[in-house]
Amino acid sequence: MSRPFLKMNGLGNDFAVVETGREAFEPSPEQVRAWAGRKGGVGFDQLIGISSGAGAEPMVRFWNADGEEIGACGNGSRCVGWLLMRASGLDHANFSTIERRLSATKAGENLVSVNMGEPRLAWNEIPLAEEMDTRGIELQVGPIDNPRLHTPGAVSMGNPHVVFFVRDIDVVDVTRDGSLLEHHPLFPEGVNVGFAQVKGPDRIRLRVWERGAGLTKACGTGACAALVACHRRGLTGRAADLELDGGMLHIEWRESDNHVIMTGPVALEYSGVLP
Repeated sequence: MSRPFLKMNGLGNDFAVVETGREAFEPSPEQVRAWAGRKGGVGFDQLIGISSGAGAEPMVRFWNADGEEIGACGNGSRCVGWLLMRASGLDHANFSTIERRLSATKAGENLVSVNMGEPRLAWNEIPLAEEMDTRGIELQVGPIDNPRLHTPGAVSMGNPHVVFFVRDIDVVDVTRDGSLLEHHPLFPEGVNVGFAQVKGPDRIRLRVWERGAGLTKACGTGACAALVACHRRGLTGRAADLELDGGMLHIEWRESDNHVIMTGPVALEYSGVLP
């Protein structure tokens, strides 16, 4: 049967959103890859499915452009929150993913805050293949005596991230190094690779090579992971503005409950039917 969808984006990180009610939505990896194609398909970074779930709260699932289902998508979660609030007429919404329960609140016109929950910081929660201090893991790229990248922080926001701290992000080859590390043996589930340039205690420039999607204009969970990783190294405070290729996100790692709050815009582009 044909599937209506909404094309949405958060800072240019774009999605096809399918609402199925109580009907199961189980796309094959081949279907997802075909729909995600920029030539001949819809063209998106992630596919999002929203169902009514067994309980009162909606159940949300995410698939990367390569067809793999993933546990979290920050920019996509803002889009889901916006849709649910628009449907209910309320200024807040709760929903579940395969990895955790999330809550969204209205933060302005087409602006949404999502409580992304607690970051996971233990080596086996990310997960890594061996025990390490996740403030700075034993990983480097380039010559042993002069690596161009080294000692990144590691964080899980429902999906695994490493964050390299760089002096000048404009000289980093994100595509080369991100694709090189995405399936490194240290990360049994693969990893999202972030490159963060700290511009001040409350400002970070960030680019992310996303596992299964490649270089995107913005990565919400990557922004959350970057703020956490930077603060753990003493490079920033607990809140900062993140400069991504697609625009700005505000991230706060609350001291009161250890939860990470992500605030940023959403956009509805058009509606269609999956081919």
